[in-house]
Amino acid sequence: MDELSRTFLSQLAAHDPQAADIITREARRQETTLELIASENHVSTMVMHAMGTCLTNKYAEGYPGARYYGGCEFHDQIENLARERARQLFGCRFANVQPHSGAQANMAVFMAMLELGDSFASLVLKDGGHLSHGMKINFSGRYFKPVHYPLIYDASSPRFEHIDYDAMRAVCLEHKPKMILCGYSAYPRTIDFAKFRAVADECGAILMADIAHIAGLCATGAHPSPFPHAHIVTTTTHKTLRGPRGGLIMTNDEEIAKKIDKALFPGVQGGPLMHIIASKAVAFGEALQPSFKDYSNQVVKNARALAGALAERNYRLCSGGTDNHLMLVDLRQRDENLTGADAEKWLESAGIITNKNGIPNDPRPPRVTSGLRLGSPALTTRGLKEGEMQQVAEWIDRVLGSAGDAATCEKVRGEIAEFCTKFPLNAH
Repeated sequence: MDELSRTFLSQLAAHDPQAADIITREARRQETTLELIASENHVSTMVMHAMGTCLTNKYAEGYPGARYYGGCEFHDQIENLARERARQLFGCRFANVQPHSGAQANMAVFMAMLELGDSFASLVLKDGGHLSHGMKINFSGRYFKPVHYPLIYDASSPRFEHIDYDAMRAVCLEHKPKMILCGYSAYPRTIDFAKFRAVADECGAILMADIAHIAGLCATGAHPSPFPHAHIVTTTTHKTLRGPRGGLIMTNDEEIAKKIDKALFPGVQGGPLMHIIASKAVAFGEALQPSFKDYSNQVVKNARALAGALAERNYRLCSGGTDNHLMLVDLRQRDENLTGADAEKWLESAGIITNKNGIPNDPRPPRVTSGLRLGSPALTTRGLKEGEMQQVAEWIDRVLGSAGDAATCEKVRGEIAEFCTKFPLNAH
């Protein structure tokens, strides 16, 4: 724990010992465990503390230069700084930094570009899509009409479980959706944004890229950028971008930008969280540094190293591997009775934090699953490299191979706690 956090928690303990105790124990948990959830990361000390500023005291409804409250001079400045840095980072003309989350960023785009009942095309949730891309009980599936394109399901194909671009084109030409979505929450391969744009142009659709998972990689060239192909790009600001929890919407089209601004506020949100926007500005500034490109490249190297080490131990990787920061592990090849729910529980008891995840055509329900989603961003932030990924794979296999044996999990947890002392948090 950094000195600023220690000082704060010491002061909080005198003010509210119960809250301080819970936060302290959570900090200890993070410090002594290995975070492999692909959508999580560890922010820097400055990004974290930028969230806890006096900017939280102010309502700033509206946008810079057009607020509905007085006293927003410095809120305008910090929001403009965040927008400027986002534009520079992603090479785009317009950026809205106010979304509270990635899902709310997506909601704003739907409200801006579609009418209720309009159709859009996306990958189904069970194959790696996101709930805001058409899940029936989500706003996107409840008020709009999703049509879905598939992965390649032919196991004899060298592109098994990759996006089926031919089928995507056929689906879009048949249904003529008003918008096409690409970008996923459990897809380990490179997205060909140019192919999506060609289909969008052919069927007269808007192309929206949700790069929540790969934003940091796209910003640094570790994954191809959605610009100039996508009309609209949404993302979270955490995950590979290593900022605070929040959302971001970008475009190069001025008219689209105006529609999105109105759809977000006052359409789906009220006052922006200005303390979070300040933290976004700090995170974007960090991502503009040369060291962040090195970090992103290492994220990809580490993911490939971990995937390779697991494959050597007889775990099947969906799509055969990874091109980005995450991998989806089909546990059945290692043990046909092993479920994602059991694996997640056993690994957590050993100090390895993961999440169960459905695999394409998973025969098991979402609360059980046959898969495990693993990611390298948080471990890379701590300074782990390819060599350490071999050790992580060995721990994973030892725990799962023991079927969660309590003695084995306890021993591994002790080894991991000792290991973590060599890779302290907030060192970046």
